[in-house]
Amino acid sequence: MQHLTNRWIRLIGISLLAVLSISSSGYLRPPITQERYLKIGIAVFFVILIWESNRLLIGFFLKRYPQRSQTLRRILWTLPAGFLVTTVLIVIVNIGSSLLLTGRPSFPTRSADSILSSAFSITLAILGVYEAFRISFLLRQSEKEKEQLKIANLQSQLEALKQQVNPHFLFNSLNSLGALIEENPAQASRFLEELSSVYRYLLRSNEQDLIALTTELDFIRSYFHLLKTRHGEGLELRLRVDEQYENDQLPPLTLQLLVENAVKHNMVLPDQPLTIEITTTEDGHVQVVNNLQRKRSRVLSNGVGINNILSKYRMLNQPVPSIRETGGKFWVTLPLIKQKA
Repeated sequence: MQHLTNRWIRLIGISLLAVLSISSSGYLRPPITQERYLKIGIAVFFVILIWESNRLLIGFFLKRYPQRSQTLRRILWTLPAGFLVTTVLIVIVNIGSSLLLTGRPSFPTRSADSILSSAFSITLAILGVYEAFRISFLLRQSEKEKEQLKIANLQSQLEALKQQVNPHFLFNSLNSLGALIEENPAQASRFLEELSSVYRYLLRSNEQDLIALTTELDFIRSYFHLLKTRHGEGLELRLRVDEQYENDQLPPLTLQLLVENAVKHNMVLPDQPLTIEITTTEDGHVQVVNNLQRKRSRVLSNGVGINNILSKYRMLNQPVPSIRETGGKFWVTLPLIKQKA
């Protein structure tokens, strides 16, 4: 809506339209009499009235049909409405100017075809100007959102790497791997594969804005295998995902950030296991739920994980995920995004 109130668009547009109207009427040909000045003033007033009326109509239908997918419908409503208003205004202004100049009202001397042609051309020109500026604005906004999304993806990747590539994680992972090599070589081999899979996914996650749910779940299984090796019976993961939603999409690393968040802020004990459930709902959402058993010592957190997820959904123009605590559980409900055909 910002382009509708842009004073430079209005000033330049009205000025050009006024010059064209005055020039085509021959008001600038000498001699310039007092009557000509009056006609020029009426013409300028006429142009301002028509421009502002069409601008308000454009704003009205833009509010009614604001989505990009509704552009054609909005234009099909705006153009005939603007044409009708412009035609009526041309007739009214002509009658008003004759009353002002001669002292009595009279209908326009121009033919009906001429009036209709002028009304359509003026309406189309005004609508074209605003649509062109709107398209330009949306393109700039789209580029800006892409850059912001890229930054958010890189930030989430960096935060994930920070959490995983730290001395404690590597120390625990290598200790677990070393113990498994002696006790269970087959399991050690699988652990190493899952560790490689986790790092490979983390490094590639910034290449895409969206990822299929099934791909994210494969990563979560690898990531959880590493957590499970460390925490043992103190950690449980339950996946109940309807097959019909597996190809739907969400921002990469979304589930990982939520799983990581749950482990970071809650106690993980064999006799008091932390259970994380990832399920889909009938209305096309994925829910990540964990039981609340907060650590007694306060965990320092900058809130980047949750805020990063919310920012990504906003930049993708998607409904924002809902977050709530109820029934002793922490719930995050994420909208799934349909894959474009």
